[in-house]
Amino acid sequence: MGTLKVLLEKEILQIRRNPILPKIFLAMPIMLMLVIPWITTMDVKDVKVMVVDDDHSHFSQQIASHVKGNPYFSYQGIGTSYADALEGLELGSTDVVVYIPNGFERNLTQGSPKPIDISANAVNATKGSLGMQYIIQTTTKTILEIQSQGTRQAGDFVAVKYLYNETLNYQHYMIPALMIIILLLICCFIPALNIVSEKESGTIEQINVTPVSRLSFTLAKLIPFWVIGIVVLFIAILIARLVYGLAPSGSLGAIALGAVFFVVAMSGFGVAVANISDTMQQAIFVMFFFVMIFMLMSGLLTPLTSMPHWAQNITYLFPPRYFVKIMRAVFLKGACISDIATEYVCLAIAAVVFNVIATLTYRKQA
Repeated sequence: MGTLKVLLEKEILQIRRNPILPKIFLAMPIMLMLVIPWITTMDVKDVKVMVVDDDHSHFSQQIASHVKGNPYFSYQGIGTSYADALEGLELGSTDVVVYIPNGFERNLTQGSPKPIDISANAVNATKGSLGMQYIIQTTTKTILEIQSQGTRQAGDFVAVKYLYNETLNYQHYMIPALMIIILLLICCFIPALNIVSEKESGTIEQINVTPVSRLSFTLAKLIPFWVIGIVVLFIAILIARLVYGLAPSGSLGAIALGAVFFVVAMSGFGVAVANISDTMQQAIFVMFFFVMIFMLMSGLLTPLTSMPHWAQNITYLFPPRYFVKIMRAVFLKGACISDIATEYVCLAIAAVVFNVIATLTYRKQA
């Protein structure tokens, strides 16, 4: 224990004297939590919609009115012709064209309406598909109002209830993921670069020629970043509460337990990469590769279910996959430890495996 204490004091002193690291630890959660949630959003707004009205009926006026009043639409007015509207779609000045054919309302009352043509610019697939869905909902609502002849509203036909994220706020979905990205950078990327920088400067050789055990060396390198990672996580949780009004629906203890397993696993992975890297350039390339894979294939930014089946199977090897599920389940669903026990077990196994690898790959020279 005496050796470990001395090594820990040396690591803490080294971090404090570093001109950049303390500032990064403080600035990273503040900047990411204050800026990124506003720009990393899948909410589709300002969909430019043009209505081409060949029916000139009460229905077509209602559909245009609903489009104009929808906060997600940027109403472009009534088009002169369908061909001109499609040209605007091609040029990018319009995102969605709604074409109401002649005689639509008359045929609707007779039970055999002509279909409304909705054309969307799908270069941006997300904006095109969601814009299409918004228009379909708007036209459906108008049709129901006409068919009910004012005796019932469209809302009487369908009851909608959103669970866990009632306001459909995409920030509430992304903020737990941003916290995980912060931990990835602090507890995985920075420890690796810290060790390799010591290799390049030659200071690590002084430890290599001493009888310091592999375990003591590894723990001394990891424990400071474990503590920093947990502190930074709770700073991010506090910012989410104060700025976005997002607080965990579950207990902070459930988050803390998952965070402990996660930071132990990822810092062990970072040390293992550093142990097999001889230069800073090698470590940066290897860590960048794996961190990008972790971010893209762990459900941080895109749902796992949208991936091919073979890719979903690969993600079982990535610790972020399990912590993503823990964070979102606790934040949005109020899950307790027993509800997501499998994820805790998988993270604990990953922590043991990566730290054993980190210990074994540390090459003593004495």
